[in-house]
Amino acid sequence: METIELCDAVACKPEWRLRKPVTLTVNADECVAVTGRNGAGKTMLVEMLTSSHAVPPDAIRYNFTPSTSTLVSDNIKYVTFRDSYGEGDRTFYLQLRWNQIEIDEETPTVRELLERAYAITGEDTPERRAFLNHLITLMGLTGLMDKYIILLSSGELRKFQMVRALLKRPRILIIDNPFIGLDADTREQLKALLRTLSAERALQIIIVLSKTDDIPDFITHVVEVEDMVVKPKMTLSEYLSKGTDCGNGLAEEKVRTILSLPERADDYDCEEVIRMRDVSIKYGERTILDKLNWTVRNGERWSLSGRNGAGKSTLLSLVCADNPQSYACDIALFGRERGSGESIWDIKKHIGYVSPEMHRAYRRNLPAVQIVASGLRDSVGLYVHPNEEEYARCQLWMDIFGLEGLGNTPFLKLSSGEQRLVLLARAFVKDPELLILDEPLHGLDDANRRMVRDIINTFCQRRNKTLIMVTHYMDELPECIDKHLRI
Repeated sequence: METIELCDAVACKPEWRLRKPVTLTVNADECVAVTGRNGAGKTMLVEMLTSSHAVPPDAIRYNFTPSTSTLVSDNIKYVTFRDSYGEGDRTFYLQLRWNQIEIDEETPTVRELLERAYAITGEDTPERRAFLNHLITLMGLTGLMDKYIILLSSGELRKFQMVRALLKRPRILIIDNPFIGLDADTREQLKALLRTLSAERALQIIIVLSKTDDIPDFITHVVEVEDMVVKPKMTLSEYLSKGTDCGNGLAEEKVRTILSLPERADDYDCEEVIRMRDVSIKYGERTILDKLNWTVRNGERWSLSGRNGAGKSTLLSLVCADNPQSYACDIALFGRERGSGESIWDIKKHIGYVSPEMHRAYRRNLPAVQIVASGLRDSVGLYVHPNEEEYARCQLWMDIFGLEGLGNTPFLKLSSGEQRLVLLARAFVKDPELLILDEPLHGLDDANRRMVRDIINTFCQRRNKTLIMVTHYMDELPECIDKHLRI
C-alpha cells in the first residue's frame, strides 16, 4: 500500500519552475533517498511531499496506516537542522556562543530542552521515558546533558536535533543531509539508529542527500531530481550500478585565472602565521582547550580534525578574533602579538573564513553578489557599497565557483548548496593570506565537492597562502594538505 502518492502534481511557488509535473509513489515498506545536484529541486520535492506549500488537493494522497492521526504534520517530521541554537533567532549564536565567559543562568542546557520536547510530545510513561533514554544513549548525548546549548558543536547539535525530532514518533521521518558535520563514529551510530528504528518501530525514512556515498544500506529506493525534473523511482541497486557523476573538476581556464591573480599590496609576509603557547579556554567548569601549543608557518596547509565537541571551532574562533578569551591567551597572528594594538578588523581582512555556524546564522536576503561583496568588508550585511572594480572581483569569484547568472538572486532563494558556494566565494574574494575553512563542503553535491577541492588546491599554489581546513571526511581533504592536527 502506498503511504504518499503524487500524481501529476505541480509546485505552486513561482520560483520553482517545474519542467514536468511530479508523479511519484512511496510505498509503506520503502525507505527512500532523494539525490541530485545542488539547486536541482530536492527541497521542492520534499515540500510537496510534506504539503509545506499548496499543491492541488487532488494531486496528493496520504495513507498513514497504522496511525492514530490523519494529520500530515503528526505523521511526517521534516528535519532540516537550521536555527538549532536560538529557536529561530539568527543572532543568538553570534551573540552568545563565543561572547560569554560566564554563561547566563537562564541559558538552557541539553537536558532542559529535551525535557521540554518530551513534555510537549506526550505523557510521561515508563515506555516513553525508556525510549528517550535509549535515544540519548544511542546518539552519545549522555555526557552532554548538562552542557549549555550554546556550547554545542555543529555535530553535537545535529545529534540533539535528531533526538528531539524522534521523540514525536512520526510515521515518516524526512531528514535533510543528516550525516554532514558528524564524525565517522557518529555517522555510523546514526545510520545504525535509523536502521533499528525503521525495522523495529515502523518508521519510514526519506533521506535527502547531496553526498551520494552517504546512502545507508537500509535505503530501498532512490529518487533523483535533475534540473527541476523528478525522475522515476529506482531500486538502490539500480542506482548504484549507474555510478556517480563527480564532474570534470575545475576548468583549465579557471585554474589559469586563479594563478594569474596579482598579489595583494598589503599582504603580511611573515614566517609564522599563527603561534599559540599554552592556550587554555574554559567556560565555567568546562575546559575546552588545555595548554595547547601550535605554530602554523607561512605556506603550510593544515587539516584540523577531532570528534564532535573536541574544540575545533573554539580553536578557530581564537584565530579569527571572534572569541574574547583570545586576548587573555598567548597568541600571535602574522608575527604580531594579540593585543599589541591591532583591531579585530585589522586581523579579519587577512583571513578568509567559512563555517557551518556562519551559514546557519547568515539569514540576509540580499542578492548573492552583495553577500560575496560583504566579504570585502567582513560584514554580515553590505554596509559599504563596493566600487565597480570590487563588484567585478565578486563576479569573478562567483564565476569560479560555478554561480554564473545567480548574482541577482536573493540569497535565501538559493538552495543550501548554492548558499554554501556563495559563502565560499565570499571567503576567497579578498584574496586572503590565511584561509580557514570549517567543513567547507557541507551540503555540496559530488561534482561541486570536487570543484571546490580543485579551487582550494589551485589557490594554495600561490605565494603567501596558508590553509587550515576542518572536515570529518578524509576524502574531502585537498591534495595540498601537508600538516595535520588532531584535537
